[in-house]
Amino acid sequence: MTEKRICRIEDVPSNGLKECEVDNGAPVLVINSGEEYFACNAICPHQEVPLCEGMFDGKVLTCHMHLWQWDVRTGAPIGLAEAPLEMFEVSVDDGWLCIRASNALRVASLFEGIAQETLEKINAIAEERQCSEGEVLYTVGDPAEELFILESGRVEFLVGRDGKVTSGGFMVRKGEVFGWAPLMENQKQRVAQATCKEAVTLLSLNGAKVREILEEDPRSGMKVMMRLSSLLTKYMIAAGTS
Repeated sequence: MTEKRICRIEDVPSNGLKECEVDNGAPVLVINSGEEYFACNAICPHQEVPLCEGMFDGKVLTCHMHLWQWDVRTGAPIGLAEAPLEMFEVSVDDGWLCIRASNALRVASLFEGIAQETLEKINAIAEERQCSEGEVLYTVGDPAEELFILESGRVEFLVGRDGKVTSGGFMVRKGEVFGWAPLMENQKQRVAQATCKEAVTLLSLNGAKVREILEEDPRSGMKVMMRLSSLLTKYMIAAGTS
């Protein structure tokens, strides 16, 4: 997304919320914290509830339906929330608030809370890829060398064993990491198939290089591995393999 004007500064109430639209009709929620402005996807990632109907206390946004919460500075989930918010970079131009899409790596829950220097090193090796509808990113038995972070679009997963595949029962959203096998020791082959259900933009990361970066920062590496174990448990349950 290029930088886009979405509303005038005075249109957003102090310590309040305003839903706006970008050119493609997608809703964006603008948040005024009193001193700063933030912007995020206007739809709750849980059950597609409009977040403009939620509650904001100056720091935390709460969905009124199921009380999922997020830090408006980062989009990081708090408490019951299980997924981050898609955030946009905000700037001011002649009294207009403008937004630009954030890099998916910066909203990826797997890397949440790691040292900024380590995050920048990982970002430096990230390569953006454009994939078409129906494209198979990898299948069962393929070499596991890269992991991916979804920027836009939908990816469907089939899990496999002994030459057979079944539905993984889940898809991923922007900022979610998939194809994690390269981060795990001695996991050299894929155990699932990933297929683009529509046009997809993603970030590709060489797993060996990511491991090297995390080994240089053990504290950040521990955070990533703990989150990875939680992700694996979540998706095993979704796939019915636990």
